[in-house]
Amino acid sequence: MTTLMDSKSAGFKFSAKLGVTRAILRAFGLFGDPFTHLLQGKEDPYPLYAKVRQRGPIHRSHLGSWVTGSHELGSKILRDRTLFLNREQGGVPGHEMMADIPWNSSILGLDPPDHTRLRRLAQPAFGPKMISKYRISVEKLCHGLLDQAAGRDFDLIEDFAGPLPLLVIGELLGVPEEYHERFVRAGRKVGPVIDGVKSLKMARDFRAAVDDLDQVFTELIELRAQDPGDDLISRLTTAQGEGKLSTEELLAFCTVLAVTGFETTTNLIGNAVLAMTGDRTQWNLLRDDPDLAPRAVEETLRYDSPALQAQRVPHQDIALAGHHIRADSSVVVLIGAANRDPEVYDEPDRFDLTREDPAEHLSFSGGIHYCIGAPLARMEGETALRVLVERLPELRVAGPVRRRSSPVISGCTRLPVSGAAR
Repeated sequence: MTTLMDSKSAGFKFSAKLGVTRAILRAFGLFGDPFTHLLQGKEDPYPLYAKVRQRGPIHRSHLGSWVTGSHELGSKILRDRTLFLNREQGGVPGHEMMADIPWNSSILGLDPPDHTRLRRLAQPAFGPKMISKYRISVEKLCHGLLDQAAGRDFDLIEDFAGPLPLLVIGELLGVPEEYHERFVRAGRKVGPVIDGVKSLKMARDFRAAVDDLDQVFTELIELRAQDPGDDLISRLTTAQGEGKLSTEELLAFCTVLAVTGFETTTNLIGNAVLAMTGDRTQWNLLRDDPDLAPRAVEETLRYDSPALQAQRVPHQDIALAGHHIRADSSVVVLIGAANRDPEVYDEPDRFDLTREDPAEHLSFSGGIHYCIGAPLARMEGETALRVLVERLPELRVAGPVRRRSSPVISGCTRLPVSGAAR
């Protein structure tokens, strides 16, 4: 396939386009538009989220998108069946590269009726029975990763929170051991591009990783068609043979699950540890009562959501909070802002494991597009935190933390920790 990076001239044009996009965002930011500041990627976006909320329930940014940081309105938008997925996802530098991930053939990129059909096929893999089955495997994987880090300081992201979800997804999909290294390597190169492409090299690495993932899943689908097992690829391959989904949809589901499942869980674990080790009272609460792990997961999803925004688009003119929204306009819900809305949460900028009856956060979206993998992500997060407080009760940050500079994902790229593993 010929891409925009296959020649020096094409590479130059791509690099120039990145530069122009960044310049436009900086220029609009100078005019005081907090949304364009956010799209440049800030390590701490929460002061900008406060400015968004100060502008009212919803406002129009200089880029033309309608933006809300309101929990009430954001929840309404995400549940509104007259608002559809925005497949353009513009604004982030290099966002057009994301077209190489087959979103539009997957659950994440389709509206009903295709979304409903695909979700129904995949749903059993994320039901209570299967989640209970996966829990045992996840606990073993957590202990195995900590065994490898025993007796030394280590990077929680690189050595634990990063590998864990890819290994779990590999088991869920039925990726054989001989494919693991290739699968993990490609998955970890694809994920960061969600933040936006920052260089030509990153774009080329991303393209190669997507091609590799596609090849891995193509081979596995052919393998499972001949020798099915008790895994998701086998079940979906059977459904494909019965005409219930296309080959393109099957490949898209596998690729998107690998990317999104890795990103959500890695950052959920990292953000939880960072928040609680920053306030030893919170860490000690969990250490002394590991049954608080589910609450720790939910408070992390509220306080420092891995997913920071979601976009929708109306196909006809609508009204939102007294504003006339034209058909095909981009409507952006800033999840990170909505989850700290002071109209809904007391002391929203404080991480609090003892928070009573908090309103539902928006981190897994809502309505028909509520994240199908939410039960798996929650279980992985809960299990990882239980194992961490059991094995590393005195876990502490052991060096400079590097946060992701991303408008769409909150997480760490580096989180050095210490604490002798038991």
